[in-house]
Amino acid sequence: MRLLLSFAPLLASVALLQLSSGGLGPMDALSGLTLGFSTGEIGLLGSAHFTGFFLGCWWAPRLMGSVGHARAFAAFTALGAIGLLAHMLLTTPWAWAGMRVASGLCIAGCYTVIEAWLQARVTNATRGRAMGSYRLVDMGGSLLAQLLVGMLEPATYAAYTLLAILCCAALLPLTLTTTAQPATPAAPRLRPALAFTRSPLAGAAVLAAGLTSGSFRTVGPVYGQAVGLAPEQIGLFLAIWIGGGALAQWPAGWLADRYDRRWVLIALSIASTLACLATIATSGSTAAILATAAIFGAASFPIYSVAAAHAHDWASDDERVELSAALMFAFAAGAIAAPLTASWLMAATGPAALFWLIAAAHVALAVIGTFRMRARPTSAERTPYVYAPRTSFLIGLLTGRQRKDP
Repeated sequence: MRLLLSFAPLLASVALLQLSSGGLGPMDALSGLTLGFSTGEIGLLGSAHFTGFFLGCWWAPRLMGSVGHARAFAAFTALGAIGLLAHMLLTTPWAWAGMRVASGLCIAGCYTVIEAWLQARVTNATRGRAMGSYRLVDMGGSLLAQLLVGMLEPATYAAYTLLAILCCAALLPLTLTTTAQPATPAAPRLRPALAFTRSPLAGAAVLAAGLTSGSFRTVGPVYGQAVGLAPEQIGLFLAIWIGGGALAQWPAGWLADRYDRRWVLIALSIASTLACLATIATSGSTAAILATAAIFGAASFPIYSVAAAHAHDWASDDERVELSAALMFAFAAGAIAAPLTASWLMAATGPAALFWLIAAAHVALAVIGTFRMRARPTSAERTPYVYAPRTSFLIGLLTGRQRKDP
């Protein structure tokens, strides 16, 4: 309890931030449809968000070094709030794309500050419990945000003002804490090729994970509306996907720690493909769509963490932070390209193209995994499986010690 109380301001900021940012993507998709945006223009919004996210990961440690943690957090939160409040002032796709770059900067910057603060406060004895609480709050906030979207009317001042209020409220716990600000951590050197050098399969897997998450989060609401889901059902559709992924973390980790991780990645890719095909085949039934969303989340969500564990099996301890940053770079690259590609395909061929694209990516991943198993044996030294959030480049500092070979 003392541990949780000491981290309460940070965790409260995470929860409020996730409630705001987690609902923005689906709200923009539904609002864009209401305002007559094309599917391609809605895809542009998702790509813009992940572009801002990547820039924020790079810029945030440098800004913290200049102005301190609390001021950097306030600056990034202000960017996010401005982007939210400006939505109903300028209702054009390109204006919203600029606002989504600001929201991506906000998320990456705020999470960098929070994780730097956590890194300075945790010890080896408290690291596991602190990270468990952090992940639980982050995942719970994301799930509740999807449900919140279903209760808000798209393309209204009220909806975006509420999200902006939650974003501004995230300022209060962290900036009012009396705890001394920690020293600024060194920003990891970004070596994008490191992920593919250590494990080509892991690099391909995080690309597929970025494609899956980026496309589904951005144009998943468009798919939901196209197959007849009501707004509240679209929120439930996205929430069930996240919930299925959260519940799958423990069994996926258990399998990844006991069997060849390449087989686990192949199995998850096959399961993701089958879930995509089942979603396409049952698009006429709301209950079936929601059920397959849970299966799809359970199969696709753990791929990033299993791939990260596999890559770290081949890395030395002094490479772990840079490897985590390289994996996030590959994820961001997939997430930037995916929404535009998925939206273009949906506009050209219909809503099922979203899941055909994701299925194709996972078929390719399974094929790559099969070939990589012939290329070299499994690593003799295995690091523990760690659920790795895609939040900031500094996440490697928090998870690095947990990955040391026991």
